[in-house]
Parts: sequence; C-alpha cells; structure tokens
Amino acid sequence: MTTMVEQLSSYAAALRYEDLPREVVRQAKRLIIDTVGCALGGYESAPARIARDIAGTVTSAQPATVMVSGRRTSPDLAAFANGVMIRFLDFNDGYTSTGESGHPSDSIAAVLSVAELMKRSGRDAIAATVLAYEVFCRVCDQVDLKPLGWDHVTVGGMASTAAAARLLGLPEKRIGEAFNLGIAPNIALYQTRIGHVSMWKGCAYANASRNAVFAAMLASRGMTGPSPIFEGVGGYFKAVTRAPFRLAALGGGEHPFKIMECSIKHFPLGQYSQTVVEAALEVREKIRSADEIAEVRIETVSTAIRLMAGDPDKWEPATRETADHSMPYTVAVALIHGTVEERHFDDEYLRDPEIRALTRRIKAGASEEADGRMPEAMLCKFALVTKAGQTHNAVVEYHKGHYRNPMSDGEVEAKFRGLAGHVLPPAQVDRLLERLWTLEDITDAGEVVRMTIAPAAAQ
Repeated sequence: MTTMVEQLSSYAAALRYEDLPREVVRQAKRLIIDTVGCALGGYESAPARIARDIAGTVTSAQPATVMVSGRRTSPDLAAFANGVMIRFLDFNDGYTSTGESGHPSDSIAAVLSVAELMKRSGRDAIAATVLAYEVFCRVCDQVDLKPLGWDHVTVGGMASTAAAARLLGLPEKRIGEAFNLGIAPNIALYQTRIGHVSMWKGCAYANASRNAVFAAMLASRGMTGPSPIFEGVGGYFKAVTRAPFRLAALGGGEHPFKIMECSIKHFPLGQYSQTVVEAALEVREKIRSADEIAEVRIETVSTAIRLMAGDPDKWEPATRETADHSMPYTVAVALIHGTVEERHFDDEYLRDPEIRALTRRIKAGASEEADGRMPEAMLCKFALVTKAGQTHNAVVEYHKGHYRNPMSDGEVEAKFRGLAGHVLPPAQVDRLLERLWTLEDITDAGEVVRMTIAPAAAQ
C-alpha cells in the first residue's frame, strides 16, 4: 500500500510549472502579490520586530533576506521573520472547508526564502506555491483538527515542507524524509487561538515554515526521519486525527487545483467574519447613526460562531490578536466607523466605550442553513433592530474577495499599494508590482524579495 508520505512526495517531485493551467498561474501570482503586500503592511508590528531581532543575531554561509529590512540570515529564520510579517494583520488569504481551515499563503514565506537561497526562477516559485496550497487544502479537507485540540499550522508545516523540499531540488525519497522530519516534532496546539489570544497567533504558521525549511535542509544532507509518519503505531493518524484518512486526487490533468478555491480578504480580520462585516456595512447605510441601534442579530456558520464568538474574551477583547478574531468587536467597529481597518485594533479603539457598549447589544448564533452551504459559501443573515422598532436585514453569501466573488486585479493592486505604502515609496511599489505580475519571466525569484528592501535599509 502506498503511504501518505509516498503519495505527497511523489506529487511534489513530479509537479512542474508546465503542468499548470494559465488561470492557476494567474491565481498564484494574485495570491503572491496579496501575501507580499500583507507582509509589507505587517513589517512595523511588535512581533515582526522581535522576529527580525532574532534573525539579526545569525549569520549564514547560505543566507536569505528578511523583507524590508534587508537583513541577511539563515533561510529558516528568514522564513520565520517574513512569515510573521505576512500573518500579523490577519489580512492574508484563507481557505475554508468542511474539515480544517486556515491560511495557505503563510507557506509563501518558505517559498520565498528557499527560492532565493537556491536562485530558483519565478516559474519555480509559482509551482512551489501551487504545490503548498495543494498539500494544505487537500489535507484540510479530510479532518477538522480544532475539536481534537490541534492547530491548522500542523497542516501548514506539511505544505511548507513540500514547497521547501521541491525548491531545494530534492529527489522523491528525500522529499519523503523531509515530510517525516517536518511532521514528527512539529504538532501545534489549538490553544493558540482560544481565549486571550497572544502574539503567537500570528507567529505559529511562521514557526511551522521555519521548521519546514530546517527539515528540508536536514533531508538534503541525508538525515532520515521516523516513518511511516502517518500510518505508524505512534504516527499522525493515531496521535493527531485519531483515525486514518486518504487524500483526494491531487491537482493536475483532469483534477482541479485547490488554489482556485482560496479567497482574498477584504478586511484585516478573521476569515469567518468577512461576510458578517460586509452585511453590517450594508445595513449601516439604512440608519443615520449607530446610536439608533437597539440590537443586532447574526446568524452564520457554526464554525464562525465557535472561532469568532465562542468564548468570553471574544466579547471583551483585550489584545489586537483577540479583537481581529472577535465577531462582535469587528461588527461594532463596522457599524460605528463604516469600515474595519488596521488602525481599529489599536488600544484607543479597544478601550472605546462606544464600541464596547454596542458589542453588548449584539447576538450571534449558528444557522443550520449556513452550515448546509459550507464550504461553498459563508452565509450570513444579519438583522439590525433600531430603538424605533424598525428592522433592517442583509444577507451575504460571498464576501468581496471570495473565490466566487473575486477581487479584480485592480482591487488586488489597490490593496497591495495601501499596505506597501507604509514602508516603501510609490515608485518602488510600482516597480515591485510590475515584477510580481511578471514573476514567471524572472530568472531569480529572490529578486522580488530584495526589491522589498526599504531605501533607508539599503543605505
């Protein structure tokens, strides 16, 4: 019987850029642009500074670049630092499933670091990105790890391992060893996203990518890992999922690529609150002021309620990381301010008594109808009741940026410019965008990483 690692490593070794349909290449470039933009937007955050400081303590004979700062460090620490930047704003893409959900674009940190290390082409980076998405999404489809106590970054490490091993040019057997070495020591706890959410929420997948790069580098030098890592008596199926599963056919030929089912975020907040905030903004247009609101009633998918409104901290968020995963908080912000932006998670908003008071007038519950539409849609039914007794309703199935309601290329660019403009001058943003849109023509993908270096850092 073919093991899971044999299936994954065979696929990782065989996938080529030439196998990818034109629309898959275009989608990969759109998501890479979105991800790099999110990284630039997250550069000035406290977790990103910590990650850069750690990276700056290490020099390497085979270095990779930390975005914006231009620091040169080991490839695994570059992946970590860049990954923390990517994730901080909770603005990078998402994948939702009847199983697990998460943010496969986090694996692009591993793609960029190893592609730069190995001087791989833009086409190689695109193929590795599609590979990472395929591994992440296909494994997520099989089981929901959260009720079992595990975090989705456990799957993310597998996706980053596949990409890193592929870009290192490992043969199939050593790619298998990279999986063994990456999975065995790197199982992450779901406590990361529960209750009083810490900085680690935005660092966990970055750490999985760091470990994945390290595992692939070990495998490249002949290190072997425990096997069979999924099927063994002490393996993943027994310890983590508690039951075996088999993957559906991976993308290629007649089988679609999962990257086409990933969505870009319209707002910097949890994936499952995107439709809810859009619905809030729709009904807001029917009132003059948030002072008119007597009550808000939300019905949406049960996973959204569990993740975004399922514990007391989500109703009284004290940290940025808790607030951007709080459905009641982000809805209150949308109704009062008419949008939700990065600034709305600063302390002055977290302590705002008007936001807190409105949060207490929100009720959120699960809907069987919404659950029945998952994962094809994230249905939200939203009712706003005024103090005068009027009820205003909105229904949103697909948020802007959802793969069934995609952003235009112009909208993706506008989001990128808004984020990149925090750290780079407009002319540099223009040049970087141009190179990212033509990534398949670049002979050294590391060029795009180095193009993010801020002028002050380059001096």
